[in-house]
Amino acid sequence: MNKNFYDAIKERRSIYSISKESPISDEKIKEIVEYSVKHVPSSFNSQSSRAVVLLGESHDKLWDITMEALRKIVPEENFASTEQKVNSFKAGYGTVLYFEDFNVIEALQNQFALYKDNFPVWAEQTSGMLQFAIWTALSMEGLGATLQHYTELIEVEVKREFNLPSSWKMVAQMPFGKGTAPAGEKEFTSIEERVKVIK
Repeated sequence: MNKNFYDAIKERRSIYSISKESPISDEKIKEIVEYSVKHVPSSFNSQSSRAVVLLGESHDKLWDITMEALRKIVPEENFASTEQKVNSFKAGYGTVLYFEDFNVIEALQNQFALYKDNFPVWAEQTSGMLQFAIWTALSMEGLGATLQHYTELIEVEVKREFNLPSSWKMVAQMPFGKGTAPAGEKEFTSIEERVKVIK
């Protein structure tokens, strides 16, 4: 799909209503994620970002894990809305999980002690760029997505279920699928208050 960069940025939105359909192949989804992981910049060229693509039963299992984790902490009388929200993510085609490999980060901390405190921060910034790149690329191919943060509740169980390295620290979850409803109108604050050009 040919779009210019400005349009791609503008059209990437949070799409909450998604289905278990995809307008592109699993191979194309894999290509998007691999290309983004390879080319997104990282501090000291650390390449610490990791991504896991869950499809089919693995995608469903992730959201079952999330549901059960939330059931333990959300009062039963308030659980209906939580259940509906999690089911809306499970209704999608797949999920991208984002991680940072702390073996890489800690090696850099040891090698460059002067910047020790910065490397975890820079890793988060790299992850943010990766999330944006994959999200935008999926959007360009007709897939809707959102970014979720259930990390503290599910990280241990997810790494156990999918046999992921203990050094990988989970950052976010991105459920995606064919959008079944458009994003709402987006309001913008004054750009003059947000950008300054100084000569």
